[in-house]
Parts: sequence; structure tokens; C-alpha cells
Amino acid sequence: MNPSPAKSLSELMADADTAGHDHAATEKNSGLRHIHNHATGAIVWFPTWQTFRQTSDWEDAVAEQETRLKASTAEGTPLQNAVADLLTERLDSLLERAAQSPDANVFVQENLTEHLTETWAIADATGRASGADLPTGTPPAAFAGYPYNVYAQDGGSFATALWNDVIDARRHRAIAEEAARKALKPVSRKALKNAARKAARR
Repeated sequence: MNPSPAKSLSELMADADTAGHDHAATEKNSGLRHIHNHATGAIVWFPTWQTFRQTSDWEDAVAEQETRLKASTAEGTPLQNAVADLLTERLDSLLERAAQSPDANVFVQENLTEHLTETWAIADATGRASGADLPTGTPPAAFAGYPYNVYAQDGGSFATALWNDVIDARRHRAIAEEAARKALKPVSRKALKNAARKAARR
């Protein structure tokens, strides 16, 4: 379905990087969108879901997700469940790696586009596996529990929401770890005696 010769996604983004400072014009002409990473000063380019399908990367990306889904369904898992499990596993993996990264702002600019395109490839693989047409703005039913609207604003709202969650992943992990440390903090003898006295008076 891709026009020939199709450019790779990396080529499109490299072209956008060298197109100058008129980012609005670059978006209009390239089918890409961008986010300013103010923490690093970088411009992070990503494709719309429509543009991704026109790249030379698309077919291989969808085939990879079809292989994953076939492996799950071959074990007896219904396609809908296999899709939902794959989406959860990929998102959990991304946020866990983000939480462990030394710099969330660098991590997000290096991983955002990959996760967007992987998710769209899962949706397209789901359509092909179920014998349906490729999604055209409405995700497959198996995406019902996924926390992002993957096609809204041509993928822009997905990118923005995911960006914020990736940036926050490390902070959320730190909060959870602090809460766990407080829960495990040894109780002083004085506190234990006070608790015993209160219990005895009841």
C-alpha cells in the first residue's frame, strides 16, 4: 500500500530537522508533528498515524506485531485478549524503563516515536488478523481499555498525553518508593509503649 519509493521514518524526521525553524510549514509539508522538549532544547518529531503507513517501515512493523499476536492466539488466547495483553505489556515496559532512566527528558525524546508507531502497528495488525479493514480513526475494540485515544488529532493527542506520563513516571515511582519506605520504617520503642498503653485503656 506504500507509494514507491517510500521514505523511512528516520529519513522523514531527519528532513524535518534540517528544514529550518518554520515548524508549522514543515508539519504541513511532511505529515509530521512536533513537541518542544524545553528541558533539552530539542524538537521531537513524530508522524501522524496516516504518515506512518506511508513509510517504508510500516509493513515490517505491522508484520512484527502480527507475529506476536499469532504466537498468543496459537496458545488459545482470543485475539481481543491477546491485543489487550500486548498493549498493556508494551506500555508497562515503557513506563518502567522511563521510571528507571537517569533523565526522563532525554528518555522521552528517544522513545516517544517508537512507542507511538508500535501502538499504531498493533492496531493495524489487529485489523489484518481479524480480517477487517485497517483502522481509519477509530481503534479496534480490543483497545477499549487502553488509556489513550491513539488517533485523535491525527495522533497528536496520543503523543502529548504519553509524553506527560513518561515524564511523570520517575516521579510517580519515587513517590511510591517513599511511601513503601515509610511503611517499613521501624517503630520506636517509645511508640510501641504508647500504643500498648492506649490498647490497655480500651
